[in-house]
Amino acid sequence: MKKLSRRSFSGIAAKGILGTTLLSNMPLAKAFTTKSMNKKLGIALVGLGSYSEHQLAPSLLETEHCYLAGIVTGTKEKEGIWKEKYNLSKKNIYNYDNFDIIAKNDDIDIVYVALPNSMHVDFCIRAAKAGKHVICEKPMAVSVEECDAIINACKENNVKLGVGYRMQSDPYTNEVKKYVKEKTFGDVLFVSSDAGYVSNGNPYQWRLNKSLSGGGALMNMGVYAIQTSIYGTGQNPISVSAQEFSTRPDYFKDTDETITAQFKFANGAVAHMMTSHNANGNRLKCHCSNGWFELDPAHSYGPISGRTSNGDTIEFPFKRQQALQMDDFAKHVLLDTKNIAPGEMGKRDMIIVEAIYKSIAEGGKEQALSLGDLGIVS
Repeated sequence: MKKLSRRSFSGIAAKGILGTTLLSNMPLAKAFTTKSMNKKLGIALVGLGSYSEHQLAPSLLETEHCYLAGIVTGTKEKEGIWKEKYNLSKKNIYNYDNFDIIAKNDDIDIVYVALPNSMHVDFCIRAAKAGKHVICEKPMAVSVEECDAIINACKENNVKLGVGYRMQSDPYTNEVKKYVKEKTFGDVLFVSSDAGYVSNGNPYQWRLNKSLSGGGALMNMGVYAIQTSIYGTGQNPISVSAQEFSTRPDYFKDTDETITAQFKFANGAVAHMMTSHNANGNRLKCHCSNGWFELDPAHSYGPISGRTSNGDTIEFPFKRQQALQMDDFAKHVLLDTKNIAPGEMGKRDMIIVEAIYKSIAEGGKEQALSLGDLGIVS
């Protein structure tokens, strides 16, 4: 699969769902709110790979504020299969070449880009120019520069932008955030996080092709470990140092296999993360001044499991994280609620990814980070 080139065309302003009367006329505002809450936004999935097939599409059968309205695929055979399975209208089925005419389709409100990482920037920008709100699967792009391009395109075309960080909508994640904010177990001193799996599949898969993925384990599972390190401390790191290990160079010829990294935070806390395509890891543990809490597993599709030093278990009813995630974004579009995974969060994580790769290239040298509150959503 080749990276598709950007298309240039006139942007179309996104349709406003809530007018200025929301601020000036309370009874009318309530009417608009009720109407908006009853509306379901149409989502078009761009890229019908495993994630769309097994996670996003089934989750859209469980969402309250959005639904699967269309698809964009480069595989002709999939068009008929998906059309029949999800009862899609023929006019809502696109390929990569005619994608831009989606601008004329009022059935589509949101475009969810779930393509290989190097294709995110092209399709996110094209979706924004078509006047569609954008969800970009993580990682947001393969460089900070591309993240900026996506953010700017969405701002220029007055559309909303979210990153596919499903864990930000997960109740276990929000419980961890609450513990940290309320200092339930005191100050967080040390965070340990692992995110990895053993890749034994096709050595030619796109995730092992740097031109498509932008990197290896770090660009895939590593984003989870970066995220848990941040919400496990409640702040952005001020520096990072990192190391890379390879035990199967014959298989991981083009991308990183295993990476470890250490973060420092302004309040004195430290964190250690491990990510790998050749070792299993799925855990977050926060050591605090008055105890500890952990999630293990921490970022599976579910169910998650958690426990604390006082003997309690962290337990919530299971619901698909992707359904929660897409509903949260739909509510953000409909009601201007908080965007819990904005583009700035994706950009921040890519800044950290680039710093980790730079540290490795410089023999593990510590890299200073000046992130402030970028990407922190409270």
